Amino acid sequence: MRRRFPRGGAGVITLTAALLATTALPAGAAAPTRPARAPETVPRLTVSGGETQPVFSRADAVTQTVNIETTVDSDEDGVRDRVQMRIMRPKETDTAGLKVPTILEASPYWAGTHNVDNHPVDIGDAQGRALAPSRRDLAGIFPGIYDNYFLPRGYAIANLDSIGTGGSTGCPTSGDRSEQAGAKAAVDWLNGRARGFAPDGTPVKAGWSTGNVGMIGQSYNGTLPNMAAATGVEGLKAIVPIAGISSWYDYYRANGGVLAPGGYQGEDLDVLAKAVLTRQNPEVCAKIIDDIEAKQDRETGDYGKVWAERDYVGQAKKVRAAVMVVHGLNDWNVKVKNSVQWWNALKQAGVPRKLWLHQANHATPFRWRLEEWLRQTHHWFDRYLYGIRNGIDKEPRVDVERAPGQWETAKDWPVPGTRTVPLSLNAGDAGQPGTLALRPRQGADQSLVDAGRTRTAEELLVNEDKADPNRLAYLTPALTAPLRVNGTPEMSVRASLDGRSPYLTALLVDYGTDARPTGGRLDTGERVCFGQGVAGDDGCTTRQKLYTETAPYKIITRGWLDARNRHSPSRTEPITPGKAYDFRWDFQPTDYVVKAGHRLGVIVLSTDYDYTLRYPAGTKVTLTPGTSKVLLPLARGGRESLQ
Repeated sequence: MRRRFPRGGAGVITLTAALLATTALPAGAAAPTRPARAPETVPRLTVSGGETQPVFSRADAVTQTVNIETTVDSDEDGVRDRVQMRIMRPKETDTAGLKVPTILEASPYWAGTHNVDNHPVDIGDAQGRALAPSRRDLAGIFPGIYDNYFLPRGYAIANLDSIGTGGSTGCPTSGDRSEQAGAKAAVDWLNGRARGFAPDGTPVKAGWSTGNVGMIGQSYNGTLPNMAAATGVEGLKAIVPIAGISSWYDYYRANGGVLAPGGYQGEDLDVLAKAVLTRQNPEVCAKIIDDIEAKQDRETGDYGKVWAERDYVGQAKKVRAAVMVVHGLNDWNVKVKNSVQWWNALKQAGVPRKLWLHQANHATPFRWRLEEWLRQTHHWFDRYLYGIRNGIDKEPRVDVERAPGQWETAKDWPVPGTRTVPLSLNAGDAGQPGTLALRPRQGADQSLVDAGRTRTAEELLVNEDKADPNRLAYLTPALTAPLRVNGTPEMSVRASLDGRSPYLTALLVDYGTDARPTGGRLDTGERVCFGQGVAGDDGCTTRQKLYTETAPYKIITRGWLDARNRHSPSRTEPITPGKAYDFRWDFQPTDYVVKAGHRLGVIVLSTDYDYTLRYPAGTKVTLTPGTSKVLLPLARGGRESLQ
């Protein structure tokens, strides 16, 4: 989850900056000087058309660095950790008493990452794959779009070094309560509840802050807003988590199995902590990270205390911030489950929320839906940080990208009218694949022999109409109408395992040659300017489009189970070789339309080369057809296309 550095009403309201606050400047700061120009020429916060207008100067913005005291001591040195925040704000916050809210991006990546070996995933091997390092200049221009776009509209912009990274102290702990406390401390300081210090040690307060804070970011930077919001911290009014984690268990594990984030086989909590450990004197964190490694349990994959400390879903009821959840349907790094279960928990808690589901992978929609992205995020922050009634909370809650550039809205997700439809995995005729059908048909048990580390899932799903000893295939006839799967599919199978691999893997596949988005993006060459530019940062970007690839199939979604965790992800139970058990597990959530004329397939295998641990080949999996099913959340009318 690292190495990702992204970049209403009809009336007009004006508020003079001089009347917005009378709070004294921070201790040690120079007394404000009277502006040289006439008072009437001082920029005023301006609201028109339900949104703040760009009236302040990015070029004249003031910057400051503050080290904020947290409530934790993650490096166990007897001193509370401090997190470093760099702030850019309109100069009128110093010269004219202007008070502004803050848009904050917290990150462990501002100082770059280290080269760290991953854990081995081929059971019996002794070495993992190293991760490439990257470095960033902490003193460089504020990265991203937020300073160019939002500062001129009356916002302070802040970058925060997560605990144990960059200019902060403490130790990175990959999402536990200490890292939560670090993100929370920044909001507390902006509300006058935490102590802050200038680089020279002088105490400093945020006299320019209204106390209203928004957080935004992608990946780990999108996880930290979830973490802060889950504390219930007062003053955090709105967040936009993009491809954020809601439970670290569902990033590095799945249903009792040790699982990789896509593209990073062998990464785990300890590897990530070492990679982002960029604080001074990093050696003080060796014991802390060794303890994470000892407790994360790569043997059983069970959910336990180490994961409960990194699970925010159960804390959704504490959230006070309005949440705009954003995720790519082709994201196999931070998988879609992390956003969907967060969305569902927020719904149950009655939290104001929006959802964007797009067709890219681990990415922010900014560069291919720029205008609408800016409109909605701008209105989101204006509504909840400035209290502007611009109607964003009355708009449809959900934006879904059906195909590249083709968006539709809905009032909820899954879309109203969605129903779970079970399809039986029925045995096929001799030499033919099995079928997916509304009615079960009993047949003789069917077996596969696990390919272990020798074949990928993509290699195992091709030639679907031919027998393959390393997988089982079940397909519908050609669909008579489009079939929309939206929600979380599940597998329910009766099967036995005999061998070393405990994994059961299922793939939901669209068979039919077509051009489909892969998750990748291409630059169009079109330069688009979105905000005020300065030397070295022109406030422009190159518009992108989503990359499509013509292929005879596409994996819609996939799901995994460690068969030893058949009753609970928290408990490993022995498997008697050859004994049949009932297993049930979930796929990753999806929103996907299988076109008329295509076939929907379920492929069953054991090892998933790119995600699960890879045991030696040879485990025999025997499945009982008819009794075994896939349960699909189908939009209204979906059942009819299967008749």
